[in-house]
Amino acid sequence: MRIAILALQGAFEEHKQMLERLGVESVLIRNLHDWHQPFGGLILPGGESTAMMRVMKDEALFEPIRKAIIDGLPVFGTCAGMILLDDQHLGCMDITVKRNAYGRQLGSFQTIYNIKGIGDVPMVFIRAPYIERCGEGVEVLSTLDGHVVAARQQNMLACSFHPELTEDTRIHEYWLSTINGKH
Repeated sequence: MRIAILALQGAFEEHKQMLERLGVESVLIRNLHDWHQPFGGLILPGGESTAMMRVMKDEALFEPIRKAIIDGLPVFGTCAGMILLDDQHLGCMDITVKRNAYGRQLGSFQTIYNIKGIGDVPMVFIRAPYIERCGEGVEVLSTLDGHVVAARQQNMLACSFHPELTEDTRIHEYWLSTINGKH
């Protein structure tokens, strides 16, 4: 299996390293030419969602990415990647996200908390969002202080935090297992 990682800005290299640790090949998507390579899933990394949206549009990636996700391409969005999936951006996942919900850079923190189907995992929140609203088809996987920080809908997995910044591979493994039909 080969996984694409949107590499316009943000923590794409950390996701690439996580996939390498799991023995999974990846390809970095920087432009439309890169998009035409074969792959079985897409990671939308953390970073700055406004910058990523602008570059996606500038590089003519917005519509192909949106269409592929709507057509069933497995996607994993972390932090800003979760924002990209919401109803105000790519419009693929039936969620509304509150940006910078935990405050600015100084409000960043780490914790260990439970994710349904995985267990207790380390969570790194950096200027993190959370999900304010989940539509009917959205399964909540984790809440923290009453706010949804991880959810799944059909082919889409999203979390507020950065699992790629920890040594724990279980969230990536979970997502990869959804591609293989095990979850």
